[in-house]
Amino acid sequence: MDNNQYYGLFVGLITLDLIYLASSPPQNNQKLVASDYTVAAGGPATNAAVTFSHLGGKAELLGVLGSHPMTQLIRTDLEKYKVTITDLEASFQNPPPVSSIIVTQTTGERAVISINAVKTQVSPQAISKNLLEYLKYIDIVLIDGHQIEVSYHVAQLAKARNIPVVIDGGSWKPGFEKILPFVDFAICSANFHPPNCRTEQDTFAYLDQMGIPNIAITHGEQPISCMSEQKILTINVPSIQPTDTLGAGDIFHGAFCYYILQHDFTEAIRCSVKVAARSCQYFGTRRWLE
Repeated sequence: MDNNQYYGLFVGLITLDLIYLASSPPQNNQKLVASDYTVAAGGPATNAAVTFSHLGGKAELLGVLGSHPMTQLIRTDLEKYKVTITDLEASFQNPPPVSSIIVTQTTGERAVISINAVKTQVSPQAISKNLLEYLKYIDIVLIDGHQIEVSYHVAQLAKARNIPVVIDGGSWKPGFEKILPFVDFAICSANFHPPNCRTEQDTFAYLDQMGIPNIAITHGEQPISCMSEQKILTINVPSIQPTDTLGAGDIFHGAFCYYILQHDFTEAIRCSVKVAARSCQYFGTRRWLE
């Protein structure tokens, strides 16, 4: 084992992303010709794992991939970026979830249609004994909420071993409430609304009551609201002209997992937001890595 290398475990969704660059999303009955196109593995945990690996960490991705021919495209992409896959259901025959994404050329805004992991939930029994062995080497765990039962199991094991747990709170998913008591860092979007939480203050209060010491809520290009040890502060986001905002949140989470192992909470957020901003200046979720 390389003593200087950080090991991250990323639990959640693995998709195939078909990404198009166009002048606008299509209207009803309209045919559009894209000016550019790319294919990559996707999903919040997946893009975070790729980022963590790119920055110098060793990333293990835990999710459902299966054996459909289309999964080869995902495997090839993740091999290129040195992400190791632990497949929770290797015999799964169905095609992987596919997302089709149209990025608007002038603004970098994206329109997405996708299938999430609802059809591919697996039980914690799918976690191999090897993984428990592997946890000895893990420095940090990220959970994106797409494999709730497995994530709950992993979060408990991580907590017992004092491994920090990060959640990617893109949106609220039923079952998150079981995982939150084991979480050290909640990095959420403005669309993350726990039960009965209408305002950002409600969300901070809810997560604080769950015992989460460090919380951040992102707002796209607007400043990030943070709460660390019950102190509230805001962190500015670099001002850029975005080419493509797709995956920026996932990339932010992957960078955070890397930097939090070296810095305090606010400094890790500052470093991560620079990485995410840089990624927005390139089309697709991979070209910024080149």
